[in-house]
Amino acid sequence: VVDPQDEGSQLVALLLGAKPGEHVVDYCAGAGGKTLALAAQMRNKGRLVAMDVDHARLERGAPRRKKAGVDNVQTHVIEQGKDKWLKRRKRTFDRVLVDAPCSGVGAWRRNPDARWLRRTRPIEELLPVQADVLQRAARLVRPGGTLVYATCSLLPEENEAQVEAFLASADGAEFELAPPEHFGAPFDDGYLRLSPARHGCDGFFGAALVRSEGGWTRRGRRTAGASC
Repeated sequence: VVDPQDEGSQLVALLLGAKPGEHVVDYCAGAGGKTLALAAQMRNKGRLVAMDVDHARLERGAPRRKKAGVDNVQTHVIEQGKDKWLKRRKRTFDRVLVDAPCSGVGAWRRNPDARWLRRTRPIEELLPVQADVLQRAARLVRPGGTLVYATCSLLPEENEAQVEAFLASADGAEFELAPPEHFGAPFDDGYLRLSPARHGCDGFFGAALVRSEGGWTRRGRRTAGASC
């Protein structure tokens, strides 16, 4: 089964480093392109939760998953405001991917008319949404787990600035930037920056963050370094 996708999108999914048997979240899953890539990394083993605020978009991913023979995916529609499902699952997932809603500037090479049609929100509305999404998703990551923040944007205010602000916040205090030692694309100052001009794919940004070991987790065990 072949499901054609842009190389940049797949590299962002690979950045998460999902492994078979793990508990993984695709936080802004949409129609599920990256969900399929994560399921492939996991060899269809473990637990993969595809989340989105849009139920219809999640439903569009179901035929793709069926066609690909993926059966380790659950879906969850994120509730606006307080989401009890998310609250009960704080600090339980090994890896969380946040493909945040963004301006889509990186995809203009395929959709050059998008700069005039304005199918996305104005950037001044997107920035607080991105910050909120990143903070909420981070709470799901267990101690020692990995969080990847990504956009299909080339704009620093949607990318590096969001990561730096998160790391300086209370929710980001336990995280640090942790680019992989070996990866299929070059990193620049610890970030994955893909551009159509340099890499021949859509423009994407990716930051891999790791939560420090120690502290509590809801998965029934206390991590190394935690006090009683």
